[in-house]
Amino acid sequence: MDTLDISIEDPRWEILDLSALVTRAVTATLNYLALDPDTAEVSLLGCDDARIAGLNADFRGKPTPTNILSWPSEERAAMSPGSKPLPPEPGPDGLTVLGDIAIAYDTCAAEAAAAGKPIADHVTHLIVHGTLHLLGYDHETEPDAALMEGLERKILGNLGLDDPYR
Repeated sequence: MDTLDISIEDPRWEILDLSALVTRAVTATLNYLALDPDTAEVSLLGCDDARIAGLNADFRGKPTPTNILSWPSEERAAMSPGSKPLPPEPGPDGLTVLGDIAIAYDTCAAEAAAAGKPIADHVTHLIVHGTLHLLGYDHETEPDAALMEGLERKILGNLGLDDPYR
């Protein structure tokens, strides 16, 4: 996947090889949805809790840390609860700009430890989750959550990872 722009602000992400995890998770998500990973553009920021708390305050009015945030490049929401969003359209250059993701090391590490799972598995799940948000999926209603969680289970299963909702 050549169109993945990763910025790492927190050096702990380097130890985890965030670039490899992101490439694997985004590619698996796009392939599962029959979208070409080589033409999709995603930017990702690997940061800490302080940085993501600032972003969460600025963009969502919630001045607290969170595990992951995503900003789709355009509105792609489904027309009705529980239905799939329309696939993104490529631009004139052939690239499909999906959007931006930020992920916080501290929160991810704490959540993985609390769940007794490897941080790499948890981060992979969150990147799949964030990528689905970029594609217009959400979990605001019960039918939407069921659709999104079902996709996450299938994509993670294809990667050999356990069901994160079990």
